[in-house]
Amino acid sequence: MFRLEQKVAFVTGGGSGIGEAIARTFAAVGADVVVADRDTRAGERIAQELGALFVELDVSDENSYATVAARVLNEKGRVDVLANVAGIGHVGTLLECNADDLDRLYAVNVRGVFNGCKQFLPGMIEQGGGAIVNMASIGGITGVRDRLAYCTTKFAVVGLTKAIAIDHAHQGVRANCICPARVETPFVQARLAEYSDPEQARRDMSATQPVGRMGRPEEIAAAALYLASDEASFVTGEALVIDGGWNAGR
Repeated sequence: MFRLEQKVAFVTGGGSGIGEAIARTFAAVGADVVVADRDTRAGERIAQELGALFVELDVSDENSYATVAARVLNEKGRVDVLANVAGIGHVGTLLECNADDLDRLYAVNVRGVFNGCKQFLPGMIEQGGGAIVNMASIGGITGVRDRLAYCTTKFAVVGLTKAIAIDHAHQGVRANCICPARVETPFVQARLAEYSDPEQARRDMSATQPVGRMGRPEEIAAAALYLASDEASFVTGEALVIDGGWNAGR
């Protein structure tokens, strides 16, 4: 079993969904987890349940991130694993997306990842190693209908991850990303509730994956644990697809 004892793991978006599952999974195998989220109520609840530190964080705000990172490094002394999970979406084609929509997604999905890596990478280099796990998407390796802005930002996350991996492999830092298809998170459940027939919408979303269902947050967290662990020491620069077969026939 993969273990993270004596490792400090910083997880953004840790208050719900995939981020929560990653925080719980990391904590269960011995990591000293820091839960970061903009939603203080959700983040504090998860942190309290895990006996972890919670920090309020807007990942898109460079100055705020610097302040939070300084606090974490002061209190914990190091960060060994950085899981950049916080992200947002937008539905629409190019004609249904304006510059503000694109900027809003870019600020969180791309600059948020950039900010986290910028803050914690120097310490990883100084201590001789670390693992970065970024959350991309199936929409980061192939086009997804009506997701222009989202795909644009997730393709950027894949590229950013690969660039970090190739630049810093010789310094002991590994960077990988995960590319999930649809995962049934609270965000997706809330979107389903907006349909006139939520169960039909669920069936439609599930049918997109050849296995006939959406993914579970815990399944994505298991992959994140592998990439964060020492057992993945020969793995860097990868975009790990977890999609229930979505991309198999493309």
